[in-house]
Amino acid sequence: MADRSIESLALPLEVRAKLAELDLELSEGDITQKGYEKKKSKLLGAYLPQPPGVEPSLPQERRTPVTPSSSSRYHRRRSSGSRDERYRSDVHTEAVQAALAKHKERKMAVPMPSKRRSLVVQTSMDAYTPPDTSSGSEDEGSGQGDSQGTPSSSQGSLNMEHWISRAIHGSTTSSTNSSSSTHSGGSDAANALADVMTQTHIENHSAPPDVTTYTTEHSIQVERPQGSTPRAVPKYGNAELMETGDGVPVSSRVSAKIQQLVNTLKRPKRPPLREFFVDDFEELLEVQQPDPNQPRPEGAQMLAIRGEQLGVVTNWPPSLEAALQRWGTISPKAPCLTTMDTNGKPLYILTYGKLWTRSMKVAYNILHKLGTKQEPMVRPGDRVALVFPNNDPAAFMVAFYGCLLAEVVPVPIEVPLTRKEIKQRFLRLTVSNAMGDLLALIIKMDAGSQQIGFLLGSCGVTVALTSDACHKGLPKSPTGEILQFKGWPRLLWFVTESKHLSKPPRDWFPHIKDANNDTAYIEYKTCKDGSVLGVTVTRIALLTHCQALTQACAYTEAETIVNVLDFKKDVGLWHGILTSVMNMMHVISIPYSLMKVNPLSWIQKVYAYKAKVACVKSRDMHWALVAHRDQRDINLTSLRMLIVADGANPWSISSCDAFLNVFQSKGLRPEVICPCASSPEALTVAIRRPTDDTNQPPGRGVLSMHGLSYGVIRVDSEEKLSVLTVQDVGMVMPGGVMCVVRPEGIPLLCRTDEIGELCICSIAAGTSYYGLSGMTKNTFEMFPMMSSGAPVSEYPFVRTGLLGFVGPGGMVFVVGKMDGLMVVSGRRHNADDIVATALAVEPMKFVYRGRIAVFSINVLHDERIVIIAEQRPDSTEEDSFQWMSRVLQAIDGIHQVGVYCLTLVPANTLPKTPLGGIHLSETKQCFLEGSLHPCNVLMCPHTCVTNLPKPRQKQPEIGPASVMVGNLVSGKRIAQASGRDLGQIEDNDQGRKFMFLAEVLQWRAQTTPDHVLFTLLNSRGTIANSLTCLQLHKRAEKIAVMLMERGHLQDGDHVALVYPPGIDLIAAFYGCLYAGCVPITVRPPHPQNIATTLPTVKMIVEVSRSACIMTSQLVVKLLRSREAGAAVDVRTWPPVLDTDDLPKRRPAQIYKPSNPDTLAYLDFSVSTTGMLAGVKKNYCWEVEDSYTGAPGIYTQALPSISINQFTHNMSHAATSALCRSIKLQCELYPSREVAICLDPYCGLGFVLWCLCSVYSGHQSILIPPSELEINPSLWLLAVSQYKVRDTFCSYSVMELCTKGLGSQTESLKTRGLDLSRVRTCVVVAEERPRIALTQSFSKLFKDLNLNPRAVSTSFGCRVNLAICLQGTSGPDPTTVYVDMRALRHDRVRLVERGSPHSLPLMESGKILPGVRIIIANPETKGPLGDSHLGEIWVHSAHNASGYFTIYGDESLQSDHFNSRLSFGDTQTVWARTGYLGFLRRTDLTDANGERHDALYVVGALDETMELRGMRYHPIDIETSVIRAHKSITECAVFTWTNLLVVVVELDGSEQEALDLVPLVTNVVLEEHYLIVGVVVVVDVGVIPINSRGEKQRMHLRDGFLADQLDPIYVAYNM
Repeated sequence: MADRSIESLALPLEVRAKLAELDLELSEGDITQKGYEKKKSKLLGAYLPQPPGVEPSLPQERRTPVTPSSSSRYHRRRSSGSRDERYRSDVHTEAVQAALAKHKERKMAVPMPSKRRSLVVQTSMDAYTPPDTSSGSEDEGSGQGDSQGTPSSSQGSLNMEHWISRAIHGSTTSSTNSSSSTHSGGSDAANALADVMTQTHIENHSAPPDVTTYTTEHSIQVERPQGSTPRAVPKYGNAELMETGDGVPVSSRVSAKIQQLVNTLKRPKRPPLREFFVDDFEELLEVQQPDPNQPRPEGAQMLAIRGEQLGVVTNWPPSLEAALQRWGTISPKAPCLTTMDTNGKPLYILTYGKLWTRSMKVAYNILHKLGTKQEPMVRPGDRVALVFPNNDPAAFMVAFYGCLLAEVVPVPIEVPLTRKEIKQRFLRLTVSNAMGDLLALIIKMDAGSQQIGFLLGSCGVTVALTSDACHKGLPKSPTGEILQFKGWPRLLWFVTESKHLSKPPRDWFPHIKDANNDTAYIEYKTCKDGSVLGVTVTRIALLTHCQALTQACAYTEAETIVNVLDFKKDVGLWHGILTSVMNMMHVISIPYSLMKVNPLSWIQKVYAYKAKVACVKSRDMHWALVAHRDQRDINLTSLRMLIVADGANPWSISSCDAFLNVFQSKGLRPEVICPCASSPEALTVAIRRPTDDTNQPPGRGVLSMHGLSYGVIRVDSEEKLSVLTVQDVGMVMPGGVMCVVRPEGIPLLCRTDEIGELCICSIAAGTSYYGLSGMTKNTFEMFPMMSSGAPVSEYPFVRTGLLGFVGPGGMVFVVGKMDGLMVVSGRRHNADDIVATALAVEPMKFVYRGRIAVFSINVLHDERIVIIAEQRPDSTEEDSFQWMSRVLQAIDGIHQVGVYCLTLVPANTLPKTPLGGIHLSETKQCFLEGSLHPCNVLMCPHTCVTNLPKPRQKQPEIGPASVMVGNLVSGKRIAQASGRDLGQIEDNDQGRKFMFLAEVLQWRAQTTPDHVLFTLLNSRGTIANSLTCLQLHKRAEKIAVMLMERGHLQDGDHVALVYPPGIDLIAAFYGCLYAGCVPITVRPPHPQNIATTLPTVKMIVEVSRSACIMTSQLVVKLLRSREAGAAVDVRTWPPVLDTDDLPKRRPAQIYKPSNPDTLAYLDFSVSTTGMLAGVKKNYCWEVEDSYTGAPGIYTQALPSISINQFTHNMSHAATSALCRSIKLQCELYPSREVAICLDPYCGLGFVLWCLCSVYSGHQSILIPPSELEINPSLWLLAVSQYKVRDTFCSYSVMELCTKGLGSQTESLKTRGLDLSRVRTCVVVAEERPRIALTQSFSKLFKDLNLNPRAVSTSFGCRVNLAICLQGTSGPDPTTVYVDMRALRHDRVRLVERGSPHSLPLMESGKILPGVRIIIANPETKGPLGDSHLGEIWVHSAHNASGYFTIYGDESLQSDHFNSRLSFGDTQTVWARTGYLGFLRRTDLTDANGERHDALYVVGALDETMELRGMRYHPIDIETSVIRAHKSITECAVFTWTNLLVVVVELDGSEQEALDLVPLVTNVVLEEHYLIVGVVVVVDVGVIPINSRGEKQRMHLRDGFLADQLDPIYVAYNM
């Protein structure tokens, strides 16, 4: 009534236009009902007669929604125009807005992802891509969105040149100063929030919060990164108020965001995890317990519903070919099909006479003109492909009926990518600089076309019928032949235009038979996984289906029907091609290209041709709503039936109601709208009949979303937000029987209030999947069972793939599809419902309506929901993130389910179906492969993943004695082992009688003066320098004189040796020993990076209390350069001595220590945890600088390094013991040559470089690792040239050779490189053996005769430089496979190779002579059995005796170097290595004939991460992450406030950065049961690595928290 009164008013045109816009906003959900009424009243207030005393601006009434009662499950809308508020189509939109409103008063800042500005600018460049108006979804059935997204006829043809020019020359802003920022601008409140969070002082670092047991009082609000002017900072350096995890406060933007993330995660998961101890290493995933309060079906068992009787009409033809013959001869001039051009003008009219004659012509040529008379290519019953474009229905129709007349089986498919489309996409991808995507596109061609090819191959298709225009557009080779598409069989392309065909003889007529069970055609179907199946339809099913449609739709002869749908399949084929011919109807075909230009074209044709029927999708109705405002000459009175092909989708009801609301004034009657449900297998399942009874409106139902998730029908009576309004799709088809069965398991009939899969028993249905008998039996030959076990019918039913129920009166309701079903934590959710909810959140403002894909992926044994949408180009970063946050809230509030990943991609980048819809399976594949290149990603694993293993809660303290007794009772041996006894080894070396290395050198200078000890090679492989015993002795004497005379040093003074790797370093070292000074080897600063590396040198000099510095003349100039003066205060350097200018005299006497415990040298080392320590080894001190040898990758260990010092005395005898153990293990004698490619500044590398040759007398061939950067083959060529049997290297050297020489093995072989004489190739390291690298190295150089068994590793640490070394005797290194889950619980369980969760571990060499090892519990200090993982303790004569530090800490000194077991052998003094490992007794025998005990190092105790009560090793997680994507070159992980942070190096385009976030999160969840808190994507080379190739994870953590990494992208997972 109100609408009629408005029509009677004399309203201005602009007011009417605003009213129409208001109606559209209400239908789309852009405005609530309350706001609609308010604005409408304000617009009409000046024109409506007002009662006295009432202000015109106030609304006269407000509607109050009627609460549905439990009894009113289904409701019929009255024709008076008033409708119950419960059944409004926009009730879902209002529910979403109400759900979001519940969160407005509760706010919490969510850290917005940090994106490098270059990436933001690149994304904005992509925004210039013209919005493809074909983004309406063919499958989803929703349109684009608003007037900007759908062009009018004047906007349809976009000037491509103008667009390219605009994209290239448009204004863009970029900044290189900001490391992580977004677009400038935004709200001041967001900036203020960021500033407040940045300045917040984070307290209580010693007890970081547990993010798994929080309560919530807040919802989500976007926090925007700082918009203030950024300042340039060094990559690593002093951080302002930075914390390293030891309690030092932090003030940085990154840590503030992490704190926000922690606060956001303070809410209970659904359901809460019960924490209890599982006394086993098996990690059991949390099993979702059924909700005791979940709704259950209560109704009676349903009965099969039978459709009306299929009437037999006397004039119905016996077959479709007979109908064509009848109309072609009786009414040859009757119009059959009218096609339109892109301007909306009739292009061609196909009459029934032309269709008959041309079809006969095609049939004759197929049978007689292909092949020879003796061997025709096509016989009756063969399959033939029909490849026709969507704008040429006439040619398709002729070819289809030609195949029917020839009795061959047509297989209609889509046109593969044409040359024109390739050119258009080439332009688009070229402008967006996505050349990699372009290459992939050309190789891959169209989305899903390869699967189509597989279908053609399985059907045995050899001939493809096509049109002339399509044939010309196909890609061709230079010779003119059509290219064979990937996955397609070889086809003969046959053009069906009359001018290319031969005329059949006058006496030839096709044989027209009655419909039988022969296959009529095959319709392709794309499955959920992207595979393509062929549904066969017999001729009798084809005819029966046309008869059923004729009866249900009351078709009559000569009616006009407008078809907007795809005429090659589904509803468009059934109505527009088949049934229309049976009834001699006139079809007006609207091509998709015309709809893109003029969305109103189909309505205009209905009016122009007075059409009775129109076949559309809700997308077409929506587009018409957007573009209808300027049209006045439209009248839909002639329309008696508007078939909505996707009427089963949840959003179609809103499109139908909005369309009726707008076009009812144009003559559209409510009863005309007829939704239908269909599937490729069952054809038309149900359709709403047109009726003249206006008092019989369609049915509606408001169902509880909560009940639907459990498959139960419940009318919503309490929770009014979580509802789904559904409309019926009519009755069962004539001649059919329908029942509803349970989707899973045995096909039992559902109850009346239960959701199930609709099944049909009818002749008018598909019969099989071509060539797939197993799937055919399950789908087409299904027998529903009653609860008693008896079948419902003796005839088989066909599964439709539709989920729904049968309501009162036999009305069919569809609530979803099986392909769109997602079972999350035992509850069922439909993808279409999720899309509808996402669209209701500020629809069309940030994303395109029809360009949303929802699917599920399997992660951690459950389905996880993923939403991908195309973002509008004009959306800002902040607005998009705000929309994403609101979508998460809405879906959580409406569906009570969490979204695992929400992704926004640039416009026109999602794979498309031929009619513009999203190719769902292809989109899912791109997501899993990491090739989507999104512009925004929001992961929510903390919210979604509720089935993690139960957190481990450690048992109360169990005494070590109880542990030992338990091991003995269970038959497990105590894990302890030892090397050979030094006292029992025969050794005739005369060097043993000397206690000090200086004495050994003097003795060798006297006995073998000309024996060469050291040979230094340069990058060309030639000898740069060498030293004999006498030369080294004399040079050491001169250096000792210089120290005493020029340096004025006393006995025991410390001297810093700052030399590059070479001979000078060795001579300076022994010169210090001759003078009684204590040398400290220090890596010189790098000339190209003085500012970063020189402060480290200065720090070591100061910490070691060096009295002077000895170096070469080149380094002296470097220390005194202007750059050095800018980096450090050069005035505070101790005296610097240049050893290039040595005195001529000899010392009066060579210093001899009076006590063997005198200190020999200091060695500084930095562990991977960032701890700088000087360790007292047996006559040696170890400390290493933390920057690497590779230029540009230097890393400082500045203020975050803690340094410990103790007073100590070192034993010279211990040094001799170390050298002797190595000599015996490797069988080193003066006649041997050993090649060493190690850094000589710390650890075992220094011992091998400087000490062992003097002690053992062998020749050391020294190869500086830095020379390999110039010549990667230097090391291996030297080994081959000198016929070396023993060589030592680092992992960095091995990796450099593997990567640099991978493709040069053949050329090296021709140069004579031969590694057959190599007996041992030992990798010197302080970490778990990198088995993948060693195996790759062995496999690569096997062609150069390298024995794989020669490659092994060593193990040493700061308390003992050499614990294990493979050596020459003894068994080969062994490899075992352990259960990774067991290691997390400190247990060791051996498994078979290839077992799930198996981890390969290689033995870390053989235990050195004189070394004893035991595995102890690091907490209780009790001995462990060999089935436990524990700390490696070592007892040896060459153990270190303490730390050299400037701060006394006796407790740490005693704990690390003088520990005793708490039970068992409590007398032996052990040193704690700080590494976790285990011992295994193997079946091999050692040199003594006893069974060999192998030591396996798992990882450093300081680096392990305690997460969820379990112990994780970073290397395991990093290995999994590197495998996740081909562009990840390196990875490092660490923890911060109980959050796992993953840093990955990206070797590729910055556009790939966001692809890595879901992949990294997925792989860590799947393989390690951990949720990643933060994902940081950085450039190659950012992760710091020390000289041994070990990652400096703590330095990386400090740099990240200080915001110094310049990341490409930082994602904070929710």
